[in-house]
Amino acid sequence: AEGRSMRFIAVMFLWLGLAIGPSYAASAAEPFFKAESFNAGLPTAPDDLNRYTPQATMESLLDLAAKGDFATAAQLLDLRQIPEDRQATRGPELARKLYEIIDRKIVINWDELLDRPDGLDAQATSDSAVAGQPRRSLVLWRLGLGDRSVSIRMNRIKPGTEEPVWVFSRQLVENIDGLYREHGPSRLELMLPAALRKHAFWNMVWWEVIGLPVVALLALLVGFTLHRLGSATAQRVRGKLATDVIKATRSPMTLAGVTTVIAIFTQHIFIFSGGIDTILSPLIAIGFVTAALMLVINVVDAVLDRMVELDDVDLAEIGKDDRRNLATKVAAARRALIVIIFLVGSGIVLAAADVFRTFGFSLLASAGAITLILGFAAREVLGNIMASMQIAINQSARIGDKILYKDWLCNVERINFTFVQLRVWTGERLVVPVSEFITDPFENWTMKEPEITRLIRLKLSNQADVGALRERFVELLDTLESGDLGERDNAMVAVTDHDAFGQEVTFCLPCSNPNTAWMMACEMREKLIAAMREMQSDEAPILLDSRPAKAV
Repeated sequence: AEGRSMRFIAVMFLWLGLAIGPSYAASAAEPFFKAESFNAGLPTAPDDLNRYTPQATMESLLDLAAKGDFATAAQLLDLRQIPEDRQATRGPELARKLYEIIDRKIVINWDELLDRPDGLDAQATSDSAVAGQPRRSLVLWRLGLGDRSVSIRMNRIKPGTEEPVWVFSRQLVENIDGLYREHGPSRLELMLPAALRKHAFWNMVWWEVIGLPVVALLALLVGFTLHRLGSATAQRVRGKLATDVIKATRSPMTLAGVTTVIAIFTQHIFIFSGGIDTILSPLIAIGFVTAALMLVINVVDAVLDRMVELDDVDLAEIGKDDRRNLATKVAAARRALIVIIFLVGSGIVLAAADVFRTFGFSLLASAGAITLILGFAAREVLGNIMASMQIAINQSARIGDKILYKDWLCNVERINFTFVQLRVWTGERLVVPVSEFITDPFENWTMKEPEITRLIRLKLSNQADVGALRERFVELLDTLESGDLGERDNAMVAVTDHDAFGQEVTFCLPCSNPNTAWMMACEMREKLIAAMREMQSDEAPILLDSRPAKAV
Protein backbone atom coordinates (compact mmCIF):
# COMPACT_ATOMS: atom_id res chain seq x y z
CA ALA A 1 0.00 0.00 0.00
CA GLU A 2 2.82 2.33 0.87
CA GLY A 3 4.50 1.68 -2.50
CA ARG A 4 1.28 2.45 -4.41
CA SER A 5 0.90 5.74 -2.47
CA MET A 6 4.44 6.84 -3.35
CA ARG A 7 3.88 6.05 -7.03
CA PHE A 8 0.59 8.01 -6.98
CA ILE A 9 2.35 11.08 -5.49
CA ALA A 10 5.15 10.85 -8.06
CA VAL A 11 2.62 10.72 -10.92
CA MET A 12 0.79 13.75 -9.52
CA PHE A 13 4.02 15.81 -9.34
CA LEU A 14 4.90 14.77 -12.89
CA TRP A 15 1.45 15.78 -14.14
CA LEU A 16 1.68 19.16 -12.39
CA GLY A 17 5.15 19.73 -13.85
CA LEU A 18 3.92 19.01 -17.36
CA ALA A 19 0.89 21.23 -16.90
CA ILE A 20 2.59 24.21 -15.25
CA GLY A 21 6.12 24.01 -16.61
CA PRO A 22 5.47 24.89 -20.27
CA SER A 23 3.24 27.87 -19.46
CA TYR A 24 5.79 29.23 -16.95
CA ALA A 25 8.66 28.76 -19.36
CA ALA A 26 6.74 30.44 -22.10
CA SER A 27 5.88 33.45 -19.96
CA ALA A 28 9.42 33.71 -18.60
CA ALA A 29 10.82 33.64 -22.12
CA GLU A 30 8.64 36.54 -23.31
CA PRO A 31 10.82 39.72 -23.37
CA PHE A 32 7.89 42.10 -22.76
CA PHE A 33 4.88 42.79 -20.55
CA LYS A 34 1.48 42.08 -22.06
CA ALA A 35 -1.29 44.67 -21.87
CA GLU A 36 -4.85 44.25 -23.15
CA SER A 37 -5.34 48.01 -23.46
CA PHE A 38 -2.63 50.65 -23.48
CA ASN A 39 -3.18 54.42 -23.20
CA ALA A 40 -6.66 54.05 -24.60
CA GLY A 41 -7.55 57.60 -23.54
CA LEU A 42 -4.91 59.13 -25.82
CA PRO A 43 -5.23 59.74 -29.54
CA THR A 44 -3.62 57.24 -31.86
CA ALA A 45 0.16 57.55 -31.75
CA PRO A 46 1.76 59.09 -34.86
CA ASP A 47 3.35 56.63 -37.25
CA ASP A 48 6.71 58.40 -37.03
CA LEU A 49 6.89 58.10 -33.22
CA ASN A 50 9.77 55.74 -32.53
CA ARG A 51 9.37 53.77 -29.30
CA TYR A 52 10.89 50.47 -30.36
CA THR A 53 14.19 50.73 -28.44
CA PRO A 54 15.09 52.36 -25.10
CA GLN A 55 17.37 54.84 -26.85
CA ALA A 56 14.69 55.74 -29.38
CA THR A 57 12.17 56.42 -26.59
CA MET A 58 14.55 58.76 -24.78
CA GLU A 59 15.47 60.55 -28.00
CA SER A 60 11.79 60.96 -28.83
CA LEU A 61 11.12 62.52 -25.43
CA LEU A 62 13.96 65.02 -25.83
CA ASP A 63 13.01 65.91 -29.40
CA LEU A 64 9.31 66.38 -28.59
CA ALA A 65 10.15 68.45 -25.50
CA ALA A 66 12.36 70.73 -27.61
CA LYS A 67 9.34 71.28 -29.91
CA GLY A 68 6.97 71.70 -26.95
CA ASP A 69 4.84 68.80 -28.21
CA PHE A 70 4.07 67.17 -24.86
CA ALA A 71 0.74 65.84 -26.16
CA THR A 72 2.66 63.43 -28.37
CA ALA A 73 5.29 62.89 -25.63
CA ALA A 74 2.50 61.47 -23.44
CA GLN A 75 2.56 58.41 -25.74
CA LEU A 76 5.97 57.60 -24.18
CA LEU A 77 4.42 57.05 -20.73
CA ASP A 78 2.53 54.04 -19.38
CA LEU A 79 -0.70 55.77 -18.26
CA ARG A 80 -2.73 52.69 -17.44
CA GLN A 81 -3.11 53.74 -13.79
CA ILE A 82 -4.86 56.96 -14.88
CA PRO A 83 -8.55 56.81 -15.85
CA GLU A 84 -8.99 56.89 -19.60
CA ASP A 85 -11.08 60.07 -19.51
CA ARG A 86 -8.18 61.92 -17.83
CA GLN A 87 -5.27 60.54 -19.82
CA ALA A 88 -5.55 63.16 -22.56
CA THR A 89 -5.18 66.01 -20.04
CA ARG A 90 -2.86 64.41 -17.47
CA GLY A 91 -0.57 62.74 -20.01
CA PRO A 92 0.99 65.92 -21.51
CA GLU A 93 1.38 67.44 -18.04
CA LEU A 94 3.17 64.36 -16.71
CA ALA A 95 5.36 64.18 -19.83
CA ARG A 96 6.44 67.80 -19.29
CA LYS A 97 7.24 67.21 -15.63
CA LEU A 98 9.17 64.04 -16.44
CA TYR A 99 11.24 65.88 -19.03
CA GLU A 100 12.11 68.65 -16.54
CA ILE A 101 13.08 66.05 -13.92
CA ILE A 102 15.35 64.29 -16.40
CA ASP A 103 16.79 67.56 -17.65
CA ARG A 104 17.53 68.81 -14.13
CA LYS A 105 18.62 65.78 -12.15
CA ILE A 106 19.80 63.08 -14.54
CA VAL A 107 22.95 62.76 -16.61
CA ILE A 108 21.88 60.39 -19.37
CA ASN A 109 24.24 57.49 -19.91
CA TRP A 110 23.65 56.67 -23.54
CA ASP A 111 25.70 53.49 -23.22
CA GLU A 112 22.97 52.02 -21.01
CA LEU A 113 20.20 53.11 -23.37
CA LEU A 114 20.50 50.16 -25.71
CA ASP A 115 19.46 50.67 -29.31
CA ARG A 116 17.94 47.18 -29.63
CA PRO A 117 14.26 46.29 -29.44
CA ASP A 118 14.93 43.29 -27.19
CA GLY A 119 17.17 45.33 -24.85
CA LEU A 120 19.89 42.71 -25.06
CA ASP A 121 23.29 44.03 -24.00
CA ALA A 122 25.74 42.42 -26.39
CA GLN A 123 28.69 44.00 -24.56
CA ALA A 124 27.79 42.59 -21.11
CA THR A 125 30.45 40.40 -19.53
CA SER A 126 29.84 36.67 -19.25
CA ASP A 127 29.46 36.87 -15.46
CA SER A 128 26.76 39.52 -15.69
CA ALA A 129 23.25 38.48 -14.62
CA VAL A 130 21.75 39.78 -17.90
CA ALA A 131 24.47 38.61 -20.26
CA GLY A 132 22.95 37.34 -23.49
CA GLN A 133 19.35 37.72 -22.23
CA PRO A 134 16.57 39.86 -23.71
CA ARG A 135 15.34 42.50 -21.27
CA ARG A 136 11.88 43.89 -20.72
CA SER A 137 12.74 46.42 -18.00
CA LEU A 138 15.64 48.87 -17.74
CA VAL A 139 16.60 51.14 -14.82
CA LEU A 140 18.23 54.38 -15.97
CA TRP A 141 18.66 56.23 -12.68
CA ARG A 142 17.44 56.52 -9.09
CA LEU A 143 16.19 59.67 -7.43
CA GLY A 144 15.37 60.28 -3.81
CA LEU A 145 11.75 60.92 -2.87
CA GLY A 146 11.41 61.62 0.81
CA ASP A 147 13.03 58.75 2.67
CA ARG A 148 12.98 56.31 -0.24
CA SER A 149 14.41 55.90 -3.71
CA VAL A 150 12.41 55.93 -6.97
CA SER A 151 13.69 54.29 -10.15
CA ILE A 152 13.62 56.06 -13.48
CA ARG A 153 12.63 52.93 -15.37
CA MET A 154 11.55 51.94 -18.88
CA ASN A 155 9.41 48.87 -19.56
CA ARG A 156 8.73 47.05 -22.81
CA ILE A 157 4.94 46.75 -23.27
CA LYS A 158 3.07 44.72 -25.90
CA PRO A 159 -0.41 46.16 -26.28
CA GLY A 160 -2.72 43.48 -27.69
CA THR A 161 -1.55 42.36 -31.11
CA GLU A 162 0.62 45.43 -31.77
CA GLU A 163 4.41 45.52 -31.74
CA PRO A 164 6.09 45.89 -28.30
CA VAL A 165 7.17 49.43 -27.41
CA TRP A 166 9.48 50.89 -24.75
CA VAL A 167 7.78 53.42 -22.45
CA PHE A 168 8.41 54.91 -19.03
CA SER A 169 7.03 52.55 -16.41
CA ARG A 170 3.66 52.77 -14.69
CA GLN A 171 5.33 52.95 -11.25
CA LEU A 172 7.41 55.93 -12.36
CA VAL A 173 4.32 57.71 -13.71
CA GLU A 174 2.69 57.38 -10.30
CA ASN A 175 5.68 59.18 -8.68
CA ILE A 176 6.22 61.93 -11.26
CA ASP A 177 4.26 64.53 -9.27
CA GLY A 178 6.21 63.81 -6.08
CA LEU A 179 9.54 63.83 -7.90
CA TYR A 180 8.62 67.11 -9.58
CA ARG A 181 7.78 68.73 -6.23
CA GLU A 182 11.12 67.64 -4.80
CA HIS A 183 13.41 68.03 -7.80
CA GLY A 184 11.53 70.40 -10.08
CA PRO A 185 11.83 74.19 -10.21
CA SER A 186 11.45 75.99 -6.91
CA ARG A 187 8.92 78.76 -6.26
CA LEU A 188 11.67 81.38 -6.38
CA GLU A 189 12.80 80.13 -9.77
CA LEU A 190 9.26 80.27 -11.12
CA MET A 191 9.09 83.91 -10.02
CA LEU A 192 12.13 84.84 -12.13
CA PRO A 193 11.63 86.59 -15.50
CA ALA A 194 11.31 84.31 -18.49
CA ALA A 195 14.54 85.72 -19.97
CA LEU A 196 16.55 84.33 -17.04
CA ARG A 197 15.08 80.87 -17.56
CA LYS A 198 16.31 80.57 -21.13
CA HIS A 199 19.31 78.44 -22.06
CA ALA A 200 22.66 80.24 -22.05
CA PHE A 201 25.61 77.90 -22.69
CA TRP A 202 26.98 74.52 -21.53
CA ASN A 203 23.37 73.33 -20.99
CA MET A 204 22.95 76.05 -18.36
CA VAL A 205 20.21 78.67 -18.13
CA TRP A 206 20.94 82.30 -17.42
CA TRP A 207 19.84 82.25 -13.79
CA GLU A 208 22.34 79.43 -13.14
CA VAL A 209 25.14 81.43 -14.76
CA ILE A 210 24.33 84.37 -12.47
CA GLY A 211 23.34 82.35 -9.40
CA LEU A 212 26.45 80.18 -9.06
CA PRO A 213 28.89 83.07 -8.39
CA VAL A 214 26.36 84.67 -6.04
CA VAL A 215 25.99 81.45 -4.03
CA ALA A 216 29.78 81.03 -3.91
CA LEU A 217 30.30 84.59 -2.62
CA LEU A 218 27.54 84.19 -0.04
CA ALA A 219 29.04 80.90 1.16
CA LEU A 220 32.48 82.53 1.51
CA LEU A 221 30.94 85.41 3.46
CA VAL A 222 29.22 83.00 5.85
CA GLY A 223 32.45 81.05 6.27
CA PHE A 224 34.45 84.21 7.03
CA THR A 225 31.83 85.33 9.56
CA LEU A 226 31.80 81.95 11.33
CA HIS A 227 35.60 81.88 11.52
CA ARG A 228 35.76 85.37 13.02
CA LEU A 229 33.00 84.49 15.46
CA GLY A 230 34.87 81.37 16.56
CA SER A 231 38.08 83.34 17.07
CA ALA A 232 36.31 85.99 19.12
CA THR A 233 34.59 83.36 21.27
CA ALA A 234 37.89 81.57 21.92
CA GLN A 235 39.41 84.80 23.20
CA ARG A 236 36.58 85.49 25.62
CA VAL A 237 36.04 82.10 27.23
CA ARG A 238 37.96 81.11 30.34
CA GLY A 239 39.80 77.87 30.79
CA LYS A 240 42.48 76.28 28.66
CA LEU A 241 40.32 73.27 27.74
CA ALA A 242 37.34 75.39 26.65
CA THR A 243 39.61 77.62 24.58
CA ASP A 244 41.27 74.65 22.90
CA VAL A 245 37.90 73.00 22.13
CA ILE A 246 36.51 76.18 20.56
CA LYS A 247 39.64 76.63 18.48
CA ALA A 248 39.36 72.98 17.42
CA THR A 249 35.75 73.44 16.27
CA ARG A 250 36.42 76.70 14.43
CA SER A 251 37.66 75.29 11.12
CA PRO A 252 35.18 72.36 10.81
CA MET A 253 32.26 74.62 11.71
CA THR A 254 33.40 77.10 9.08
CA LEU A 255 33.54 74.36 6.45
CA ALA A 256 30.17 72.99 7.58
CA GLY A 257 28.64 76.48 7.34
CA VAL A 258 29.96 77.00 3.81
CA THR A 259 28.71 73.58 2.74
CA THR A 260 25.30 74.14 4.34
CA VAL A 261 24.81 77.42 2.48
CA ILE A 262 25.69 75.76 -0.83
CA ALA A 263 23.41 72.80 -0.08
CA ILE A 264 20.42 74.99 0.86
CA PHE A 265 20.73 77.25 -2.15
CA THR A 266 21.40 74.49 -4.69
CA GLN A 267 18.94 71.89 -3.40
CA HIS A 268 16.04 73.90 -1.99
CA ILE A 269 16.05 77.55 -3.06
CA PHE A 270 17.37 76.87 -6.57
CA ILE A 271 17.26 73.44 -8.23
CA PHE A 272 20.25 73.35 -10.54
CA SER A 273 20.41 71.28 -13.72
CA GLY A 274 21.78 67.76 -13.88
CA GLY A 275 25.25 68.71 -15.13
CA ILE A 276 25.84 71.14 -12.24
CA ASP A 277 24.15 68.89 -9.70
CA THR A 278 26.41 66.04 -10.80
CA ILE A 279 29.40 68.08 -9.60
CA LEU A 280 27.80 69.80 -6.61
CA SER A 281 26.26 66.70 -4.99
CA PRO A 282 29.61 64.93 -4.45
CA LEU A 283 31.23 68.19 -3.32
CA ILE A 284 28.47 68.81 -0.77
CA ALA A 285 28.76 65.28 0.57
CA ILE A 286 32.55 65.58 0.73
CA GLY A 287 32.24 68.93 2.51
CA PHE A 288 29.99 67.57 5.26
CA VAL A 289 32.08 64.42 5.73
CA THR A 290 35.32 66.43 5.83
CA ALA A 291 33.84 68.83 8.37
CA ALA A 292 32.75 65.91 10.56
CA LEU A 293 36.18 64.30 10.23
CA MET A 294 37.96 67.53 11.18
CA LEU A 295 35.58 68.13 14.09
CA VAL A 296 36.12 64.69 15.62
CA ILE A 297 39.89 64.76 15.14
CA ASN A 298 40.39 68.32 16.40
CA VAL A 299 38.16 67.93 19.45
CA VAL A 300 39.69 64.57 20.34
CA ASP A 301 43.17 66.08 20.02
CA ALA A 302 42.23 69.04 22.21
CA VAL A 303 40.76 66.81 24.92
CA LEU A 304 43.60 64.29 24.79
CA ASP A 305 46.21 67.04 25.04
CA ARG A 306 44.66 68.01 28.36
CA MET A 307 44.11 64.47 29.63
CA VAL A 308 47.23 62.71 28.36
CA GLU A 309 50.75 64.10 28.49
CA LEU A 310 52.14 64.01 24.97
CA ASP A 311 55.24 66.14 25.50
CA ASP A 312 58.19 63.94 24.61
CA VAL A 313 60.51 65.89 26.94
CA ASP A 314 58.35 65.18 29.99
CA LEU A 315 57.59 61.62 28.92
CA ALA A 316 61.30 60.90 28.58
CA GLU A 317 61.78 61.16 32.34
CA ILE A 318 62.56 57.97 34.21
CA GLY A 319 59.60 56.29 35.89
CA LYS A 320 57.05 57.29 33.26
CA ASP A 321 56.91 54.02 31.33
CA ASP A 322 53.15 53.71 31.87
CA ARG A 323 52.57 57.20 30.58
CA ARG A 324 54.76 56.56 27.54
CA ASN A 325 52.74 53.42 26.81
CA LEU A 326 49.49 55.33 27.27
CA ALA A 327 50.60 58.22 25.07
CA THR A 328 51.64 55.84 22.29
CA LYS A 329 48.38 53.85 22.50
CA VAL A 330 46.34 57.06 22.48
CA ALA A 331 48.19 58.24 19.37
CA ALA A 332 47.51 54.84 17.74
CA ALA A 333 43.82 54.99 18.71
CA ARG A 334 43.63 58.45 17.19
CA ARG A 335 45.05 57.18 13.90
CA ALA A 336 42.66 54.21 13.93
CA LEU A 337 39.76 56.59 14.55
CA ILE A 338 40.82 58.72 11.60
CA VAL A 339 40.96 55.67 9.33
CA ILE A 340 37.51 54.48 10.46
CA ILE A 341 35.94 57.91 10.00
CA PHE A 342 37.59 58.25 6.59
CA LEU A 343 36.27 54.87 5.42
CA VAL A 344 32.77 55.56 6.74
CA GLY A 345 32.83 59.04 5.26
CA SER A 346 33.98 57.72 1.89
CA GLY A 347 31.11 55.23 1.92
CA ILE A 348 28.64 58.01 2.73
CA VAL A 349 30.01 60.17 -0.09
CA LEU A 350 29.81 57.34 -2.61
CA ALA A 351 26.31 56.38 -1.50
CA ALA A 352 24.98 59.94 -1.38
CA ALA A 353 26.57 61.16 -4.58
CA ASP A 354 26.24 57.90 -6.55
CA VAL A 355 29.72 58.60 -7.95
CA PHE A 356 30.06 55.49 -10.06
CA ARG A 357 26.88 56.16 -11.98
CA THR A 358 27.35 59.92 -12.02
CA PHE A 359 30.73 59.88 -13.70
CA GLY A 360 30.14 56.84 -15.85
CA PHE A 361 32.53 54.60 -13.95
CA SER A 362 30.19 51.63 -13.60
CA LEU A 363 32.13 49.48 -16.06
CA LEU A 364 35.43 50.24 -14.35
CA ALA A 365 33.90 49.58 -10.95
CA SER A 366 32.41 46.25 -11.99
CA ALA A 367 35.73 45.09 -13.42
CA GLY A 368 37.60 46.10 -10.29
CA ALA A 369 39.77 48.55 -12.22
CA ILE A 370 39.22 51.40 -9.76
CA THR A 371 40.30 49.20 -6.87
CA LEU A 372 43.48 48.25 -8.71
CA ILE A 373 44.28 51.84 -9.65
CA LEU A 374 43.70 53.24 -6.18
CA GLY A 375 45.51 50.34 -4.55
CA PHE A 376 48.56 50.82 -6.77
CA ALA A 377 48.60 54.58 -6.22
CA ALA A 378 48.18 54.35 -2.45
CA ARG A 379 50.36 51.33 -1.73
CA GLU A 380 53.11 53.42 -0.10
CA VAL A 381 50.65 55.42 1.99
CA LEU A 382 48.75 52.34 3.11
CA GLY A 383 52.02 50.57 3.90
CA ASN A 384 53.15 53.46 6.09
CA ILE A 385 49.81 53.57 7.90
CA MET A 386 49.98 49.87 8.69
CA ALA A 387 53.61 50.26 9.78
CA SER A 388 52.69 53.07 12.19
CA MET A 389 49.98 50.87 13.69
CA GLN A 390 52.56 48.08 14.01
CA ILE A 391 54.87 50.35 16.02
CA ALA A 392 52.03 51.27 18.35
CA ILE A 393 51.08 47.62 18.89
CA ASN A 394 54.52 46.15 19.48
CA GLN A 395 55.73 49.19 21.46
CA SER A 396 59.16 49.05 19.81
CA ALA A 397 59.35 52.84 20.00
CA ARG A 398 57.13 54.92 22.26
CA ILE A 399 56.61 58.64 22.40
CA GLY A 400 59.37 59.99 24.66
CA ASP A 401 61.76 57.06 24.20
CA LYS A 402 65.46 57.86 23.86
CA ILE A 403 66.81 56.07 20.80
CA LEU A 404 69.97 55.96 18.73
CA TYR A 405 68.93 55.92 15.08
CA LYS A 406 71.69 55.88 12.47
CA ASP A 407 74.15 57.66 14.81
CA TRP A 408 71.51 60.27 15.71
CA LEU A 409 70.77 60.47 19.43
CA CYS A 410 67.16 61.56 19.65
CA ASN A 411 63.79 61.28 21.36
CA VAL A 412 60.67 59.96 19.66
CA GLU A 413 58.49 63.06 19.41
CA ARG A 414 55.56 61.98 17.22
CA ILE A 415 54.41 58.80 15.47
CA ASN A 416 52.26 59.95 12.57
CA PHE A 417 50.51 58.11 9.76
CA THR A 418 53.36 58.15 7.28
CA PHE A 419 56.41 59.34 9.23
CA VAL A 420 58.08 59.29 12.63
CA GLN A 421 59.24 62.63 13.98
CA LEU A 422 62.46 62.42 16.01
CA ARG A 423 63.95 65.27 18.06
CA VAL A 424 67.74 65.14 17.86
CA TRP A 425 69.66 66.12 21.01
CA THR A 426 70.85 69.27 19.21
CA GLY A 427 67.25 70.42 18.68
CA GLU A 428 66.80 69.50 15.03
CA ARG A 429 63.83 67.41 13.92
CA LEU A 430 64.51 64.25 11.98
CA VAL A 431 61.58 63.06 9.85
CA VAL A 432 61.78 59.38 8.90
CA PRO A 433 59.21 57.48 6.78
CA VAL A 434 57.54 54.86 8.93
CA SER A 435 58.37 52.06 6.49
CA GLU A 436 62.06 52.98 6.65
CA PHE A 437 61.98 53.41 10.42
CA ILE A 438 60.73 49.89 11.08
CA THR A 439 63.11 48.40 8.50
CA ASP A 440 66.37 49.87 9.84
CA PRO A 441 67.62 48.71 13.26
CA PHE A 442 67.90 51.28 16.06
CA GLU A 443 68.89 51.28 19.72
CA ASN A 444 66.12 51.99 22.22
CA TRP A 445 67.78 53.18 25.41
CA THR A 446 64.53 53.52 27.34
CA MET A 447 62.95 50.14 26.58
CA LYS A 448 62.62 47.70 29.49
CA GLU A 449 65.22 48.78 32.12
CA PRO A 450 66.47 52.39 32.27
CA GLU A 451 70.00 51.36 33.32
CA ILE A 452 72.50 51.62 30.50
CA THR A 453 76.27 51.22 30.24
CA ARG A 454 78.12 53.72 28.08
CA LEU A 455 81.40 52.56 26.58
CA ILE A 456 84.28 55.05 26.35
CA ARG A 457 86.93 53.66 24.01
CA LEU A 458 90.36 55.31 24.01
CA LYS A 459 93.45 54.35 22.01
CA LEU A 460 96.43 54.43 24.38
CA SER A 461 100.09 53.56 24.31
CA ASN A 462 101.11 49.95 24.82
CA GLN A 463 103.19 51.13 27.82
CA ALA A 464 100.16 52.65 29.56
CA ASP A 465 99.51 51.31 33.08
CA VAL A 466 95.93 50.03 32.82
CA GLY A 467 95.81 49.23 36.56
CA ALA A 468 96.59 52.82 37.52
CA LEU A 469 94.00 54.04 35.01
CA ARG A 470 91.42 51.69 36.53
CA GLU A 471 92.02 53.18 40.00
CA ARG A 472 91.77 56.71 38.62
CA PHE A 473 88.56 55.85 36.80
CA VAL A 474 86.97 54.66 40.05
CA GLU A 475 88.02 57.92 41.72
CA LEU A 476 86.50 59.96 38.90
CA LEU A 477 83.15 58.21 39.34
CA ASP A 478 82.73 60.08 42.63
CA THR A 479 82.91 63.40 40.78
CA LEU A 480 79.80 62.64 38.67
CA GLU A 481 76.19 63.26 39.61
CA SER A 482 75.31 60.41 41.93
CA GLY A 483 71.64 60.49 40.91
CA ASP A 484 72.47 59.69 37.29
CA LEU A 485 75.15 57.11 38.09
CA GLY A 486 74.17 53.44 37.89
CA GLU A 487 75.41 50.46 39.89
CA ARG A 488 79.11 50.97 40.61
CA ASP A 489 79.65 47.23 40.43
CA ASN A 490 79.01 47.48 36.70
CA ALA A 491 81.88 49.94 36.25
CA MET A 492 84.94 48.34 34.75
CA VAL A 493 88.03 48.97 32.65
CA ALA A 494 89.22 46.42 30.09
CA VAL A 495 91.70 46.20 27.23
CA THR A 496 89.48 45.29 24.32
CA ASP A 497 92.00 45.42 21.46
CA HIS A 498 95.59 46.22 20.58
CA ASP A 499 97.97 46.45 17.64
CA ALA A 500 101.48 47.69 16.88
CA PHE A 501 100.39 51.29 17.37
CA GLY A 502 98.80 50.88 20.80
CA GLN A 503 96.07 49.29 22.87
CA GLU A 504 92.34 50.02 22.98
CA VAL A 505 91.12 50.53 26.53
CA THR A 506 87.35 50.54 27.15
CA PHE A 507 85.92 52.31 30.19
CA CYS A 508 82.44 51.02 31.08
CA LEU A 509 80.38 53.82 32.64
CA PRO A 510 77.12 52.66 34.34
CA CYS A 511 74.26 55.17 33.95
CA SER A 512 70.85 55.06 35.60
CA ASN A 513 69.22 57.64 33.33
CA PRO A 514 69.41 57.11 29.55
CA ASN A 515 68.45 60.73 28.98
CA THR A 516 71.68 61.98 30.60
CA ALA A 517 73.92 58.99 29.76
CA TRP A 518 75.39 60.55 26.65
CA MET A 519 76.38 63.77 28.41
CA MET A 520 77.82 61.80 31.33
CA ALA A 521 79.97 59.80 28.91
CA CYS A 522 81.21 63.01 27.32
CA GLU A 523 82.04 64.44 30.76
CA MET A 524 83.85 61.27 31.84
CA ARG A 525 85.84 61.15 28.59
CA GLU A 526 87.00 64.72 29.22
CA LYS A 527 88.02 63.90 32.81
CA LEU A 528 89.89 60.76 31.74
CA ILE A 529 91.93 62.59 29.10
CA ALA A 530 92.81 65.32 31.61
CA ALA A 531 93.86 62.70 34.16
CA MET A 532 96.00 60.88 31.57
CA ARG A 533 97.82 64.10 30.72
CA GLU A 534 98.68 64.48 34.42
CA MET A 535 99.80 60.85 34.77
CA GLN A 536 101.84 60.78 31.58
CA SER A 537 105.64 60.97 31.62
CA ASP A 538 108.45 60.17 29.25
CA GLU A 539 109.19 56.95 31.12
CA ALA A 540 105.52 55.87 31.23
CA PRO A 541 103.72 57.24 28.18
CA ILE A 542 99.94 56.88 28.13
CA LEU A 543 98.61 58.95 25.26
CA LEU A 544 99.80 58.15 21.76
CA ASP A 545 102.24 60.53 20.12
CA SER A 546 100.43 61.16 16.86
CA ARG A 547 102.59 63.26 14.63
CA PRO A 548 101.95 63.76 10.92
CA ALA A 549 104.11 61.63 8.70
CA LYS A 550 106.83 63.39 6.81
CA ALA A 551 106.04 64.07 3.24
CA VAL A 552 108.02 61.95 0.82
